[in-house]
Parts: sequence; structure tokens; C-alpha cells
Amino acid sequence: MQDFKGKTAFITGGGSGIGLGLARAFGRAGMNVVLADIETEAAKAAAEALAVQQITAVPVIADVADRASVRAAALEAIAAFGKVHVVCNNAGVSMEPAPVGQVAPSDWDWTLDVNLKGVVHGVETFVPLIKSHGEGGHIVNTASMAGMVSPPGMEPYCATKFAVVAMSEGWYQQLAPLNIGVSVLCPGFVKTRIHESGRARQDKYGGVGEVDPGVGDTREQAVQNVLSGIDPDIVGNRVLEAVQNGDLYIFTHPAMRPFVEARFQMILGAFDAAANSSALASVRDHNPITLLTPKP
Repeated sequence: MQDFKGKTAFITGGGSGIGLGLARAFGRAGMNVVLADIETEAAKAAAEALAVQQITAVPVIADVADRASVRAAALEAIAAFGKVHVVCNNAGVSMEPAPVGQVAPSDWDWTLDVNLKGVVHGVETFVPLIKSHGEGGHIVNTASMAGMVSPPGMEPYCATKFAVVAMSEGWYQQLAPLNIGVSVLCPGFVKTRIHESGRARQDKYGGVGEVDPGVGDTREQAVQNVLSGIDPDIVGNRVLEAVQNGDLYIFTHPAMRPFVEARFQMILGAFDAAANSSALASVRDHNPITLLTPKP
């Protein structure tokens, strides 16, 4: 996607953090911006701040865990600007690390519904709308480096982010013939308020709670990891660049490459072990299915 002027971007979690960084980047590129957020006042304040920068933005309320709420927000976006071209499924939550078996069911539900189903709701709501205007578009799904590697204790969060990567890879191939690009954003630490995800936790998941620090050996270290992260505007500019290039994977922290390579080496080692396994000798050349060839 090359031409952004006069088109519209819909961004969940748009009232702060990475979402607001995305809004500024797309707005400076000439787009109208819809700031969809569960926090009403944050979305309104962000829209007012963008207006000062000559960026046209409207706030809408959206709870991404609720499909009906996302659909209602989409209708508001269409009413405001007529069409949506870029959709950033960015809203997400973090949770306090916990040993296996000690994650509360409500924490599982909250994390899965927001981080995973929220992306599903955004894609399934907006793909038909983008198809209908025939001008093409692009979808950006926010995952994480936790969608590439899995720190212990963060299994619910990582499960959702791995899922977002997997879904994005499939949608990338499905939607390309429709002139709809797909990217998956996998940032490292970004200076946001994700360590305070509990501030907007919905009542059905237990309501507003204490700080959810995320990754770190201690609560204090986890908070510091977030607060010392890169500026959200840098992430926004990186995403804009990647959308222009039609990239599937968007990374923001090149220094984290060795962690991903270490995981890949373990996977390749497991394939080597399978290739040399006496238990598999009779099926080593068995290939009953043909998989789609991944696109680079």
C-alpha cells in the first residue's frame, strides 16, 4: 500500500501507547484516523492532541473482546469517513507471570478474549468492509516478541501472541489476491502502559485490578523494562514503513534476533533427530499431504 492520503485507519487501543504512535504515523501520512479504545477519556484526549497536529481523528468506544462492540465501532468509523483502508488490531493486555497451574481461569479468559479474539473480531469485521469498497487495504495485527519466544510464566500471554502470528501468516496468503495486505507487529519493550493493563479490566473478568507488570525477574524490574522501552512513535514509523513495503513480519528490536535464532536452532535440531530416528525409518519418506508453500 503506497497511497495513504485521504484514506482511513482504524486503530484499536488507539488512545495511548503503540496505538497512538500508529495514529500519529498514519495521520502524518495524510490519513484520517479512528481511535477505538475501551477507555473513553483516553481516546477523546488523544483525538484532541492529534487535532493540534492537523491530524483528523475521531474517538470511538470499542471493547475488542466483544464482537458486537467492534462492529458498532466499525459502523461509527464508516459513518465518519465512509471507508476504512487500514485496520490495526492493536489493543492488548499483559498479566502477572505465574507458575503452571496457578493462572486464574479469569486471567486465561481475559487474556485470550482481548489478545486473541480481539484480533479475530477486528479481521472478521473489517475484511468484508474493505472488500466492499474495492480499493484494497492493509491489516496490522499487534503480536509481540512473545509471539516468537516464550518466557516461562508468561504462557497465557505468549499463547495469544503466537496465535496472532499464526493467524496473520494464514491471512497474509488468503487476502493477498484481494489486494489486502497483512502484517504482524512483533515489538520488544515499548514505553507504554501495558504493565498497567488491569486499569481497564472488564467486570466479567474480575474488574479493575492491580498493576500487571509483565516480563521481569521482579515486579519492579518488569515495570522498568516497559518504561525504558522505545518510544511508541518509533514503532508507528516502523509500521508505516513496513505497510508501504508490504512486509508480513514487522520487528522493532533487531538486538532480539539471537533469541529467535536459538529457538529456531532447537526446532531444526529436532528435525535432525527425526531424520536420524530408527523409530521413523519406515515413514521417513512418507509425504501424504502437500502444504501451501509459504511466501517469503
